Parts: sequence; structure tokens; C-alpha cells
Amino acid sequence: MDAKEIIARRVAQELHDRTLVNLGIGLPTLVARYVPEGMLVAFQSENGIIGFGARPPEGMEDPNLTDAGGGFISAIPGAFAFDSATSFALIRGGHLDMTVLGGLQVDARGRLANWTVPGRMVAGMGGAMDLVAGAKRVVIAMQHAAKGEAKIVPELTLPPTAARPVSLVVTDFAVIEPTPEGLVLRERAPGVPVEQIIAATTAPLILPDTIPEMRL
Repeated sequence: MDAKEIIARRVAQELHDRTLVNLGIGLPTLVARYVPEGMLVAFQSENGIIGFGARPPEGMEDPNLTDAGGGFISAIPGAFAFDSATSFALIRGGHLDMTVLGGLQVDARGRLANWTVPGRMVAGMGGAMDLVAGAKRVVIAMQHAAKGEAKIVPELTLPPTAARPVSLVVTDFAVIEPTPEGLVLRERAPGVPVEQIIAATTAPLILPDTIPEMRL
């Protein structure tokens, strides 16, 4: 099981039946593969669709069915499409039960940076700021480190996405919950010791007496 699959499988455990959930581009879209059996979740993408599923098999892609990043998706029975204004009205109106987003950094206060790296050309903020501000719950799905650099840091060095702290961070090493007291290490990935998580995290972590392994 690779890092992305570990993250996507663990995030899928945060889903609840009969909820409206936004999946951001990239790694978060993999969560659609691992919805628990018998659970009904309506996935939303900010480019204007509710009711999408995982990427279709090779050769079955439909150019009219894509996520916000242009990746191919499938549509489940009952899915429907709508314009961008309606999509952002749902997001800004607080109608999303949860959003799953990728991250570049999360700091000790739970603030997220995920939309730009200074000096690189980007198309714009996209829906990230609206999603972090508007969704009832914000789950970050990201690898714990990138090119040897920690992504869970004391203070953001990249432009913040929003002032609001995120609800949960799921990485290939750990599940971390931002709280008013600080970042709490809730779970560790299978085979990953606490010492390795601490070494790969520059932000301080609160360590409960018991830190179980993720159940995937």
C-alpha cells in the first residue's frame, strides 16, 4: 500500500452516510474509491457537479465529466451538473458537510497553506479559500513531508489559505487534530513509530497516553 492509498483509505473513514462532501483536486479525489460499503455520500466538485465517483476505467473517460482540476471522473445514478455560481453558493452558504483538500503546509495553530508557492505561476486561488471558510469540516490529506522538508510546521512560510484552522490532518505517517491547545497526535500509520513522526514534524505535538495505529 503506497502513501497516497494509506491517506485516502484513512480519510474515507471520516465520511458519514447521507452527507455532501467536496473533494479537492489531486490526492483527495482518491477518497471516492474507498467509501465504506453501503454508505451514501454525495461528492461535490466546485466546477459544478454533485454525485461523482472515482476515475473511470481506461478508455471509458468522458471529456464532459471532469473534476475541478480537469481529471476524469465518473457519475453515479442521480448525479447532476450546474453552473459555477450555484456551486459556490453551496460552498459559501455553509451547505457542505465536509471538504477534503490537499495541503502544502499546516502550522501549529491548524492554519492551512495550499494554494500557491511564491515565485511560481498559478491560475488563482480557485475554491480553496471558500472551501476552508465555508465547509462544516475541513480534512487535509497530504504527505507528511516533501523532499525532506516538513509540511507540519510551527508557522506558515507560505501564503495562508484562510484564518480558520482545519479540523483534521491525515498524512502517510499520522492523524493529527488541531485543537486550541495545539496539534494532538491521534493515530500513527501502520509500522510508523511515534519517534519517526516527531522527527518529521517541526511543529510541537501533544502526545496522548495512547496513540493507536490507523485501521485501514
